[in-house]
Amino acid sequence: MASKEDFFAHIEKGYATKGDAIIMGAAMLDGEAVTNALVKIPLKTLNRHGLIAGATGTGKTKTLQVLAENLSDKGIPVMLMDLKGDLSGIAQPSPGHPKIDERHEKIGIPFEAKSFPVEILTLSEQGGVKLRATVSEFGPTLLSRILDLTETQEGIVAVVFKYCDDNKLPLLDLKDFKKVLQYATGAGKKEFAKDYGRISTSSTGTILRKIIELEQQGAELFFGEKSFEVEDLTRIDENGRGYINILRLTDIQDRPKLFSTFMLSLLAEVYATFPEQGDSDRPELILFIDEAHLIFKEASKALLDQIESIVKLIRSKGIGLYFVTQNPTDVPNEVLAQLGLKVQHALRAFTARDRKAIKLTAENYPLSDYYDTKEVLTSLGIGEALISALDEKGRPTPLAATLLRAPMSRMDVLTESELTNVIENSTLVKKYSKDIDRESAYEILNEKIVKAEALAEKEEAKPTSSRTSTRRSTRQNPVIKVLTSATFIRGVLGVLKKVMR
Repeated sequence: MASKEDFFAHIEKGYATKGDAIIMGAAMLDGEAVTNALVKIPLKTLNRHGLIAGATGTGKTKTLQVLAENLSDKGIPVMLMDLKGDLSGIAQPSPGHPKIDERHEKIGIPFEAKSFPVEILTLSEQGGVKLRATVSEFGPTLLSRILDLTETQEGIVAVVFKYCDDNKLPLLDLKDFKKVLQYATGAGKKEFAKDYGRISTSSTGTILRKIIELEQQGAELFFGEKSFEVEDLTRIDENGRGYINILRLTDIQDRPKLFSTFMLSLLAEVYATFPEQGDSDRPELILFIDEAHLIFKEASKALLDQIESIVKLIRSKGIGLYFVTQNPTDVPNEVLAQLGLKVQHALRAFTARDRKAIKLTAENYPLSDYYDTKEVLTSLGIGEALISALDEKGRPTPLAATLLRAPMSRMDVLTESELTNVIENSTLVKKYSKDIDRESAYEILNEKIVKAEALAEKEEAKPTSSRTSTRRSTRQNPVIKVLTSATFIRGVLGVLKKVMR
């Protein structure tokens, strides 16, 4: 059996930090917490991304809550994806409990109940700050990848965007995009063919069907104006604490296409907007993606490549991405390889497949003289997790089975009146609540088609009326036609010639 003193020294050395850090809890040995053997995550490494995984009911959401609270306290804004609807309680302080006090006594840190500055965001008709983006902001490449188009179809989308740029047609919502596609193979067929080449009707039909599929998942609520400005995610309150932006997704769990569309557009917009930061002492923004398997399960190969690229590059912008899911195998290996922090709650071995997953998960963690990782993975209790992080020099910290601290805020949802109060007091709700439907491609093309049809009718009517009144018929009398024909004349001349002889 390992010495508690040696273990304490091992953890203390492995998790020592010079700069600011977040305390996750106390390391455990032989199933018992070692008081003051604190497991700390340096703020400097939090933009290296992370994973929170574990079976249902093992405490993943509470771990996410603890991280969000402590980041907010350090002045770092956070965005949370709330698919189950149980994170809004962060806006209210914890009521406390003797078991929480007992837990913190074992860890070696005091418990303090707090509420945090919260902003409620929405992608649907629910109350909150409405998140929208225009089709133009997506651009042809991202839109094509979301729709999972072929190379030929992707080329057509690029042509549509080019046509709209050349003709100053704003592409704001899906209605605009569909109208331009229909115009390209309908009333504007000749115009497109002249300047951009012929466009296949079958290809535009396929693209339209893919758009309709996206609309059926509620995408028409997301595409449009006013566009959400990602800088609004980085607000700090009057007390120097970062806002916790909670995106309520309780009503779109069965619409994964919309969820993955939003996530990819958000990451792309953040990457395009935020300046390069390099290795700073603290991140600018942390995004927690709950039920992350919904993104990867529905993603095409092209979409996965896009996500992988963003995960690799966005770190330099000071942005940290944290994926929350039941099993680490839900996340592609290419993404897992980029993660610095791993918080692994218990896994359950009910089937052969489960046992195989546990074996694979154990191999993703550093070897330890104090733990049999596979055994620990199945024996962790609620609110306990294996943690592996990076120290300030980017080196892996020792593996630590950790008794996690309790959330400082309420571990439950807000009541309807509390939620209404948060939304009504929000300055962002007022900023983004108004629907804007200004003149765009749909209205401009409709007007153009109406004018073209009126002009065509006028031109068609004009020749018909003048033909009967001003032009004389050029049709020749059949008798005259015969008398003046070359054959008839030659015949008459032949007869006259014989008579004269």
